[in-house]
Amino acid sequence: MSAPDLLTRLIAAFSRLPGVGEKSARRMVYHLLQSPADDARAMSALLAELPEKIHPCPQCHAWTDRDLCPVCADPKRDRGLICVVENASDVDVFERHRLFGGLYHVLGGHLSPLDGVGPDRLNVQSLMDRLEGVREVVLATGSSTEGESTALYLERLLEARGVKATRLARGIPMGTDLEYLDQLTLLRALEARGSA
Repeated sequence: MSAPDLLTRLIAAFSRLPGVGEKSARRMVYHLLQSPADDARAMSALLAELPEKIHPCPQCHAWTDRDLCPVCADPKRDRGLICVVENASDVDVFERHRLFGGLYHVLGGHLSPLDGVGPDRLNVQSLMDRLEGVREVVLATGSSTEGESTALYLERLLEARGVKATRLARGIPMGTDLEYLDQLTLLRALEARGSA
């Protein structure tokens, strides 16, 4: 016996989400079916509102439902310090831990020439347009080859404009034995070493 077409399409839709396979999608859909109908209606209403009410902040490109995101609108944030991240979800990581007091800039991805993603497909120009009064830009791109290339590209642009560019330290995670480290992680840890 096959599942009704609506269930099949819904499972397929859920399985397109990052990190969700068909088995997890199936569990989610059946969970919604077993939940009170109002739960599914509430979720459906929120999903319908998403493209209507959420948009990129015109300044930093993080997601917001206001004219400016709460970070850009906060007068207490350090406007001379910008942290550049690849994706809007990266802003959320920093903000959840309340570790950064400056502003953000979301690139919208990373350089990937093989996929046709050059600087013109990222929010690079809008970053360059924000540099007046900025003393430091923290490059918090991923540690992949593409993330590293993106950081290096931005570092060169920033230095040409006289803006200090720094990187997040890379190294050994707490609680990790040295024998489990790859060569690049160990190299980054050595390069970012501090005094004992």
